[in-house]
Order: sequence, then structure tokens, then C-alpha cells
Amino acid sequence: MTLAQVSPREAETAPLHARPEADASPDGEILSLAKTCLDDMKAEEVVEIDLVGKTSVADAMLVATGRSDRHVNAIADRIIQTLKDNGHGTPRVEGMPVCDWVLIDAGDVIVHVFRPEVRSFYNLEKMWGADRPAERIDG
Repeated sequence: MTLAQVSPREAETAPLHARPEADASPDGEILSLAKTCLDDMKAEEVVEIDLVGKTSVADAMLVATGRSDRHVNAIADRIIQTLKDNGHGTPRVEGMPVCDWVLIDAGDVIVHVFRPEVRSFYNLEKMWGADRPAERIDG
């Protein structure tokens, strides 16, 4: 059954991997799932940073803000559970006990969820922004 064959209500509750906007590649799907979770959970100031050619650590980074430590926790929990539910296993997670800054490492996609003052202090967007030089691969 495709999404076109279901009611709008059923489409909203369909697994995220069945939604048409998900990219077909595993990394593209992870990125799409994470962005959907951030949107659904009302994360603020979401920024996507393309890391291809800048580092071998990941291909994409999402940086978002939660309004409080409880909001950061809820956003991170949703992303972790959604990735599990859609067959991407359990990502590596740092920072959950305090929830000032939670890092979710899902392979080639890394998600950072911050409280506002912590995000402004670390300013990851500037660190990983467009002016960052390409990573040297010549060994």
C-alpha cells in the first residue's frame, strides 16, 4: 500500500521511512528522519551543515536548539526512537543525563541538540561553516 492509497490520518501515522520525502539512500533516510523529528518536536533554529569534503567523521550535521533541558531530552529521545523504529539501529549518544547538549551519532549523520545558551557558547555553525577548509586526504 502506498501513501496515496491511505487516508491523510493514516499517512500521518505511517512509519517515517514510508513517507515519500525520505531519500532512498540509508544516509539520506537518516537525515530525512532526523529533520522530520526536529520539525515534529518544534526544535528551534535548525541548521543543516554539509560536511562532505570537510571531514571523514560524517557527511551531514544537524544543529538544533531546544527551549529547556526537558525539551532537548524529548527531541533527542524522539530521534533515537525513530531511528530504531525505522531499522537504523541505536545511534551512539552523549549528553543525555544533563541535556545541555546532546550529540546523536547515527553514522554519516550527526545531530546536536542544545539549550540556547550552550549553543551560542560553542557556536558549531561557525566552526563547521562554509569557510572551513577541505580535509586533506593525501596522507
